[in-house]
Amino acid sequence: MALARGRTTRTIDYWPGFVDALSTLLLAIMFLLTVFVLAQFLLSREISGKDEALNRLNSQINELTQLLALEKSNTQDAQDQISNLQASLSAAQADKSRLEQLLARGSGSADAANAKIGNLSNELDNQKQLSQRAMSQVELLNQQIAALRTQIAALEDALDASEKKDQESNTKIADLGRRLNVALARRVQELNRYRSDFFGRLREILADRKNIRIVGDRFVFQSEVLFPSGSDQINEAGQGEMKKLADAIIELQKEIPPEINWVLRVDGHTDDVPLSGSGRFHDNWELSSARAIAVVKFLIANGVPADRLVAAGFGQFQPLDPQDTDEARAKNRRIELKLTER
Repeated sequence: MALARGRTTRTIDYWPGFVDALSTLLLAIMFLLTVFVLAQFLLSREISGKDEALNRLNSQINELTQLLALEKSNTQDAQDQISNLQASLSAAQADKSRLEQLLARGSGSADAANAKIGNLSNELDNQKQLSQRAMSQVELLNQQIAALRTQIAALEDALDASEKKDQESNTKIADLGRRLNVALARRVQELNRYRSDFFGRLREILADRKNIRIVGDRFVFQSEVLFPSGSDQINEAGQGEMKKLADAIIELQKEIPPEINWVLRVDGHTDDVPLSGSGRFHDNWELSSARAIAVVKFLIANGVPADRLVAAGFGQFQPLDPQDTDEARAKNRRIELKLTER
């Protein structure tokens, strides 16, 4: 019995140890949670910083991309200029090589080749200075444009003043035109008066000839009065009539003022009968002109100044009577005299 009681008092109590183990495990879990939260906080801050850095990196990448595109454009322009310069350089080098070959062959143009090589070298230097010269030219053009604008403003002012003067000048010109017309009309009236006097004297001198008449402002001689048929030689009777005419012209010349620039025009006319062409004259043009010239030369030989005479031939193309009759043809064969201005 004593042994049974001794075994009963030895029962083991596990609960305190379990509580201690559970407390230790709980503390470990809390520690781990704390570490996890702290790590999560640090990780979120790290990720946020990385996002900002990434955004800055993207912005820098965009700027670098734009700079790269601009650089490519500038590089392309530079390459184009380099290509042009290389082309010019190649052409210059080709010319230089050709000239050196000519010089090596002893072509006798060594000095000229050297001079051209020097010119080509200068030309290459000039290519390098084109950009600077272009800028200078742009600046000069800007200055010239400013100067031109100033000149345009001055010209506009001058134009306004000129328009005012033009209005005054137009008034004066109109007045001068009226005065000139009056003077010309007076000259025409004076010439008409002297023409009337001249024809009046011719009427008195040649009144007894039936084949001499006045038609309008012309004094008309029938060709038969002066010339044989088909000839330009003035006959004896015609010479007498022309001598009277010369004397009348000389007397009239003394009365006409020197400022009236008058001439006596002698016109030769024929009928429409064609010439045979086998004689001295081939057609009526030549005959009419020769007769007018014969009258002019006769008047000159009898004292009429040559600068007051004009000869013209009209052939059959200015008829007085267009009818196809002998009488009409007789009227058309004539010498006409007209006093007119030169």
